[in-house]
Amino acid sequence: MTATLKEAGAPVGTFRNWNSIDWKTIHEHIKRLQMRIAKAVKEKKFGRAKALQWLLTHSFYAKLLAIKRVTSNKGKRTPGVDKITWKTPRQKFQAVFNLKRKGYRPKPLRRIYIPKKNGKKRPLSIPTMTDRAVQALHKLALEPVSETLADPNSYGFRPYRRCADAIAQCFIVLAKKASPVWVLEADIKACFDEISHDWMLKNIPMDKTILSKWLNAGFMEDGRIFPTTKGTPQGGIASPTLANMVLDGLEKTARTASPRRINRYTRSKINMIRYADDFIITGDSRELLEETVKPAVIEFLSTRGLSLSEEKTLITRIDQGFDFLGQHVRKYKGKLIIKPSRKNVQTFLQTIKETFRKHRSSKAEALIRDLNTKIRGWANYHKHVVSSVIFGYVDNYIWNEMWRWMRNRHRNKGAHWLMKKYLSKGSRPGRFATVVKDKRGEPKTYELIRANSIHIVRHIKIRRNANPFDPDQTDYFLKRRPAKIRKPLPYSYRMYVASPVTCPNGINQKQPGGPARPKP
Repeated sequence: MTATLKEAGAPVGTFRNWNSIDWKTIHEHIKRLQMRIAKAVKEKKFGRAKALQWLLTHSFYAKLLAIKRVTSNKGKRTPGVDKITWKTPRQKFQAVFNLKRKGYRPKPLRRIYIPKKNGKKRPLSIPTMTDRAVQALHKLALEPVSETLADPNSYGFRPYRRCADAIAQCFIVLAKKASPVWVLEADIKACFDEISHDWMLKNIPMDKTILSKWLNAGFMEDGRIFPTTKGTPQGGIASPTLANMVLDGLEKTARTASPRRINRYTRSKINMIRYADDFIITGDSRELLEETVKPAVIEFLSTRGLSLSEEKTLITRIDQGFDFLGQHVRKYKGKLIIKPSRKNVQTFLQTIKETFRKHRSSKAEALIRDLNTKIRGWANYHKHVVSSVIFGYVDNYIWNEMWRWMRNRHRNKGAHWLMKKYLSKGSRPGRFATVVKDKRGEPKTYELIRANSIHIVRHIKIRRNANPFDPDQTDYFLKRRPAKIRKPLPYSYRMYVASPVTCPNGINQKQPGGPARPKP
């Protein structure tokens, strides 16, 4: 055991500076152990997998990775109840040496509330840095197991999977002429807050002592400590993985709830697509979904302490359309069109409006930097569906807000002066831009990007059984890596069919059938 630990870890004395650590070598050693865990689970050698998990959670390399994870993510400056953060290399090394199973006792979670879209507030529990590091450490050992046992069409909070894969699966399932026409839209009520502790302790394959301490740590609010009898904290690093493992098996339950064929001529056409706790189930008839599939799903969730949200659970026809992950999926005269949902577009435009309001007295470069981040992120999310017309509508809205901002900043100036100051310095005439001098005194141009400048590119969906910890699939993930920097497809390529779409302002416009050709 000691010799193997030396292979998976490293002597403490070899590291003198945190910034000089060879992270590539560390990742390779940990990935090798994770692949061994996944192989053992695949061969149903659960005892061997448990031993390898123990080896990984006691590895020095794994502890280094865990500390790097919690000190380099977005929450690295957010403390827990102890108000401690790790900033210096000395603090990080000391934290590595303190990550021990013996004597570990988690502190209560710091409870805060964040607003939801419907006006309500969602509780968010923040662990201390030490508890986050312990969760990150055990997640390294738990993730190979969860990926090996996961549902094929689950896409939320999993490595190498994202919303675009779920939307692409929607297209595959619903685009054909013989595809199912009924869809059950479901949402689990307070998923993270209602999961049964007893079920997790019996069924989650990890260190039960550590898991029990996490679940029973309690939370602190207004100076008082409250116990936690159910649920897993939404602010925890391992919580999404635990929630996914709780819901694994839901797809099989939905498929086996009814026979493959309803009768001699008709198939049941049961398909499930899940992203975290949001999922849809397709079927050939409304009665099949309402009387057979939905009760089976409710029974599956009840054993885990969960239930469906009645207000968000609907059964609709595909020609009426439904919203899923910010996209609107609907068939127009038998042809499937996926485009940004009206609600998503309105929310984004409201964010743009608030950004202009926040920068009423700011310099132009600060406004452009903030807007570019939001526009680029939103457009990249929707660039895999039919979005050209919506992008143009958004650009038009931003232009109007931008012109209003310029007129308010310079009330005594005319249109010609404003155009010369802000609209003649970019790469093309009419682009909102400004030129400032950097620290060296050299001119630097800040230019507002347009949503239509983001190319419409088809997303190649990940395989349903792809597992990044399976040694046999290493070549597949190496081939998928260039997809992140893939060039736009040829203009002749057509994935989606042209059809009239309605812009958020109620004006019908014709939607081009393929990627938008960039302007010369």
